[in-house]
Amino acid sequence: MRMHMHNLHIKIIERVCVVVMSIALVAVGLGVSASPAGTVQYKGIDVSEWQGNIDFNKVKASGIQVVYMRAGEGNGYIDSTFEQNYTNAKKAGLKIGFYYYVTAMTTEQAKQQATYFAYLVSGKSPDCLMAMDFEYFGSLNIQQINDISLAFMQTLEKASGKKAMIYSNLYSLQSVFSPSLAVYPLWVADWDVSDPGSTGAWSHWAGFQYADDGYVPGISGHVDMDIFTDAVLLSNTGEIPPVNPPDTGDCSENKCTITVQPGDTLSKIAADYGTTVSCIVSLNNIKDPNLIFVGQKLTVYSITQPVKRCKTYIVVSGDTLSGIAARYNVTIDQLATINKINNPNLIHVGQKLKIPAVDCTNTSQPTAKTYVVKSGDTLWDIAQKYGTTVANLVSLNGIQNPDLIHPGQSLKVS
Repeated sequence: MRMHMHNLHIKIIERVCVVVMSIALVAVGLGVSASPAGTVQYKGIDVSEWQGNIDFNKVKASGIQVVYMRAGEGNGYIDSTFEQNYTNAKKAGLKIGFYYYVTAMTTEQAKQQATYFAYLVSGKSPDCLMAMDFEYFGSLNIQQINDISLAFMQTLEKASGKKAMIYSNLYSLQSVFSPSLAVYPLWVADWDVSDPGSTGAWSHWAGFQYADDGYVPGISGHVDMDIFTDAVLLSNTGEIPPVNPPDTGDCSENKCTITVQPGDTLSKIAADYGTTVSCIVSLNNIKDPNLIFVGQKLTVYSITQPVKRCKTYIVVSGDTLSGIAARYNVTIDQLATINKINNPNLIHVGQKLKIPAVDCTNTSQPTAKTYVVKSGDTLWDIAQKYGTTVANLVSLNGIQNPDLIHPGQSLKVS
């Protein structure tokens, strides 16, 4: 009897060891949850033009200490509320950081966008690290994504004279971003949890975005909620030196003349026509980029084909992204991409969505094919193979967990 019990104990111990080793191997493969990088934590938010006019005095009175604000995105788009957000947040005595939404498809574009970011914030005095927001990758492969990220970060730090950090969601940290990028501090997005999950090569986070549907006095509607540690604070908080805008070529393609409409700004026009503010300023001998008037004629040379402007739709009770997409004859993937929606199944009442016009993006309906999952496949691998996105595959196939597919499963791909 004792011998049998002894053998049973050994078997139990062996099984426990196997389970512990398996868990350890999984942890090694996925990375471990990061811990806060600093010793002091600050309540924070991040904002853009989607929050409209903000009363930063009320924001500060509510306990918020740090605000990150979008300076711009892509090829020359300036956030329409950036200047007023900076001025008013400074007056309210908040700690300020800047971020830029990257759309580069090449390292050269990454360098141009990083330089443009530095140009937009030159003359301003941030308290916090500069931040790169690079989360939509199109058909780029992993090597290209990491090359673009590194080019952006290196160019940004050199041009601005300030240190920078990377903003990312868990999926990209685990599956996309190389350990070589972990030399930069991390601002991780993982909503509706008390602590972020596995963060890949990063062992610490400087910023943690824990919600996208927060409410803060002074802001109408939802706002992203963050916790920042003192690791985001710059040791050098002086003014960013003057930076020349990037050279975007000779602006010699697709010439057209446009008439300024009510509500237009040069940044909006530049974004609509795939060019840059500096190019429009140069072509039209504009002295003050902030001063244009309704009815004014401007010459625009598009770097890309002209696009129509996007509409704005406010989500109401009962709405789904698929229903909105069908109503406006666009795809779920287009809506998710344009509005930076990580989970196509999660939208909320009052949320503002950009709705692309007919030629705001490529709205041609792709032809669906069927792919049978093989051993070792991931949705990322399949998306790369077919030049689509994980979000599109999830939407097409009604997948609840993007990390769970199995060999033999048939997937629609486009």
